[in-house]
Amino acid sequence: MIRFNLVCDAGHEFDGWFRSNEDYEGQHKSGLVSCPTCHSAKVAKALMAPAVSTARKQEKIALAVGAEQRQMLAKLKEMADHVRQNADYVGDKFADEARKIHFGEVERRGIYGEASVEEVKSLADDGVDFMPLPTFPDEHN
Repeated sequence: MIRFNLVCDAGHEFDGWFRSNEDYEGQHKSGLVSCPTCHSAKVAKALMAPAVSTARKQEKIALAVGAEQRQMLAKLKEMADHVRQNADYVGDKFADEARKIHFGEVERRGIYGEASVEEVKSLADDGVDFMPLPTFPDEHN
């Protein structure tokens, strides 16, 4: 999966997750990419800094949020908590288990766990439906 910083013609900035640049381009040309704030389909990629990992300790990023963002974050946390309470934790076997479920090798069930970037790309290439499960600063995993 790849994340793009996007901006609409009204100046609203937002993120979009896509399987590849080609996937973004196809969805964009089909009018499927739109601003979540004003619903404009006139969207372009915004300038973004690359995600570079260094040997130094990573700094935490703080986000100042208003009431609407707090509500959205609360809903995301509620969804993540629901998944954790109602799905099986499979740890680092997530990619293998998700693929087995997708191809009908095991009974269909909700799972969550960890996967490497390479495993995530491979799952997307195989057409396996999945999504990142958000974590929050107050969670100690």
